[in-house]
Amino acid sequence: MRAVVQRVNGARVEVAGETVGEIVGEGLCALVGVTHDDTPEKAAQLARKLWSVRILQGEKSCSDNGAPLLVISQFTLYGDARKGRRPTWQGAAPGPVAEPLVDEVVAQLRALGAQVETGRFGADMQVSLTNDGPFTVLLEV
Repeated sequence: MRAVVQRVNGARVEVAGETVGEIVGEGLCALVGVTHDDTPEKAAQLARKLWSVRILQGEKSCSDNGAPLLVISQFTLYGDARKGRRPTWQGAAPGPVAEPLVDEVVAQLRALGAQVETGRFGADMQVSLTNDGPFTVLLEV
């Protein structure tokens, strides 16, 4: 599993003009990608990492300040554009594999006590955020 994580001062995701997930104030926006060999255990590991990574102001984590997270599925994180001009998506797990694992990341975060908002799997989403810093990291488990 792979996640591009941005420290934000507010973020939201819309589908067809409707806000489906939003966090206000300091928190993290995590774009989560799933590949073929990912497991529920890896989803739990990623959730723990997202909850505890110290990238908020003052080297704090979401668990330290109860900061919210916006988790959005992003199959394009496993795109490969090394050859030619069109990326391939062979590294990305298909929806029936990926969706339950993204859901598991969210469930594990909530079990840890996190306030989590989400996008809508497979939808055409518009993501708006204010990157604080800017601060962006790549997490892989």
